[in-house]
Amino acid sequence: MEGLWGTIVNVIAVLVGGAIGLLLNKGVPEKLTGALMTGVGFCVLYIGIDGCLAGENTLVAILSVVLGAVVGTLLDLDARLKRLGDRVEARFSKGESGSGRLAQGFVSASLLFCVGTMAIVGSLQSGLQGNHEMLYLKSLLDLISSVVFGATLGAGVMLSVFTVFVYQGSITLLAQVVAPYLADSVIAEMNCVGSLLIIGLALNLLKVTDIKVANFVPAVFFPILLCPLYQLVF
Repeated sequence: MEGLWGTIVNVIAVLVGGAIGLLLNKGVPEKLTGALMTGVGFCVLYIGIDGCLAGENTLVAILSVVLGAVVGTLLDLDARLKRLGDRVEARFSKGESGSGRLAQGFVSASLLFCVGTMAIVGSLQSGLQGNHEMLYLKSLLDLISSVVFGATLGAGVMLSVFTVFVYQGSITLLAQVVAPYLADSVIAEMNCVGSLLIIGLALNLLKVTDIKVANFVPAVFFPILLCPLYQLVF
């Protein structure tokens, strides 16, 4: 349980932030919530662009995204996540205004809190070194994001804690298995690919695109295979 402490703090942060957002939602005009959502979209876009600069090998990033898209599309991860969101909507949506609002909050928050670099690397550090510092920092950022998401998208944001706990907790527990394959170059490319997905999510939040970001999530893990292969070939 000690190894999961960083993830537990992250879950608490999302719950607290989402609850504050729900309280604010009752007195925040729709025009203002729309502006807040756009502001979050801009911030998420900045985080994604900044994270992409960690990449050192464009070919690995491209192949990871392409292969990840193939795997994710064949598995239809986006539809599976949306169906899960719909089940959450049907189970918990009493009193939520707006068709699909709770499901949208659940799906958007789950993706934002899970596909980023800090979720992966922070979970690995927790599992390998017992160092929770990165997840603590992520918790602070997620606290702020969940306040805004809670105010704009409702209670679905708080329900995303189940996704956060399972995703980050699984990475933490499996850290010992993947540790031998995580050279600095691998982590850098995982950072880059994960940040590309964050850019896609930001564009969706800004209503510029309607990208099925969940279908690209497997791409984050392909550098574990492609970086060693690239070094052997080139």
